[in-house]
Amino acid sequence: MPPRNRNAKSGQFTVPGLSEAKGRRAAELLQQRLVSLLDLGMTLKHVHWNVVGPDFIGVHEMLDPQHAAVQVMVDATAERIATLGSSPNGLPGGIVETRDWDDYDLGRATTLEHLGALDMVYVGVIGDHRAVIDEMEKTDPVSHDMLIGQTGELEQFHWFIRAHLESREGALSTAGETTEQGAAKKARSAKRS
Repeated sequence: MPPRNRNAKSGQFTVPGLSEAKGRRAAELLQQRLVSLLDLGMTLKHVHWNVVGPDFIGVHEMLDPQHAAVQVMVDATAERIATLGSSPNGLPGGIVETRDWDDYDLGRATTLEHLGALDMVYVGVIGDHRAVIDEMEKTDPVSHDMLIGQTGELEQFHWFIRAHLESREGALSTAGETTEQGAAKKARSAKRS
């Protein structure tokens, strides 16, 4: 688990029917998801600004609604943390301090390179959301339900990304990759084949 964010504060209360301990734990789990969603939103905008190539406009325009939806998720997650009696932290220093992944490491790159790297980004965000869903089921059913809805939407966005990386036979050009750079390179190479 990432180090605890110094700026996030737990209150002396939570929602009715939930113990303070469960409220604090739910807020801690949601803070991790908040950091992830904030990072995803910034990454989507970064790609939106830096994608180039023949399929530029389609990818550029596909990412704006994803970014907008992620911003709604950010707000809902932060407000749920506050509802649980804690203080959400969306400050840049808090994001850097608490996340356990590196910055997105592509700048100006082709659509396939960015889509390959975004495949890995979505794998990480969705996988972490699902892991928290499992724990949240026993902690806070309202937060659990919110995360399930977010995950469904994130999975659809991931499908949009993967549709560009999938062959007619259903194979992903990024299969087996675990890094953004590796996935970007594989996606670029697959187009040449």
